[in-house]
Amino acid sequence: MIFFELFWTFLKIGIFTFGGGYSMVALIQNEVVENHEWMTAQEFTDILAISQMTPGPVGINTATYAGYTAVVNAGFPAWQGVLASLLASFAVILLPIIAMLIVYGYLSHHKNNPVVAAMFRVLRVTVVGLIAAAALLLLTEESFGVPGLNRQFVVSIVLFGAVFWLSYRHRVSPIILIASSGLVGLVAYSL
Repeated sequence: MIFFELFWTFLKIGIFTFGGGYSMVALIQNEVVENHEWMTAQEFTDILAISQMTPGPVGINTATYAGYTAVVNAGFPAWQGVLASLLASFAVILLPIIAMLIVYGYLSHHKNNPVVAAMFRVLRVTVVGLIAAAALLLLTEESFGVPGLNRQFVVSIVLFGAVFWLSYRHRVSPIILIASSGLVGLVAYSL
C-alpha cells in the first residue's frame, strides 16, 4: 500500500509544481513529513541537504531520497527502498513530461498570443512565491538551531547571510558557496 501512496503522492507533486525543484520542496515536505509522516523533519532536512549536493535537479533528487527513506522507515528492506526511490522519481516527472509535450505543441503555434504572454507573467510571480515558501519552510530548529546565542544558531545565521549576500550581490558560483559553507561548518562544529 505504501508504494501506491508514494506513487500517487509524487504524481500529484509533479503535476502541481511549477518553477522547478526548489518550488517542489514545500510540497514534498508537507506530504512526506506532515500528511503521511513517513519521516521526521530532521530526516527531511538531511535529505534536502544531500539532494542539493547531488548532481541533478533538486526536486527529483529529493523525491528519490524521500521514496527510499519512506519505505525503509516503514520497515521494508533496502532493496525495496531502491525500488521506491525509482518509483517516486518516475512519478514526480511523469505528468510534467506529458504536460510539457502538450504545452510545447500549443505554444509553438501560439507564441505571439497576448493571452499566452499574460499567463507567463503570472507564472513568474507564482514561482517566486513558491521558492520563497520553500525557503521559509526551511527556517526550522533542525536547520538553524534554537534562536539565541548558541553556536548552531549563530553559525547558521552568519552562513545564511553571507551566502545570500555573496550570491545576490556578487554572483558567486553556487559550487564555491556550497564548498566554502561546508568548510566553515566543519571548522565551526569541530572546535
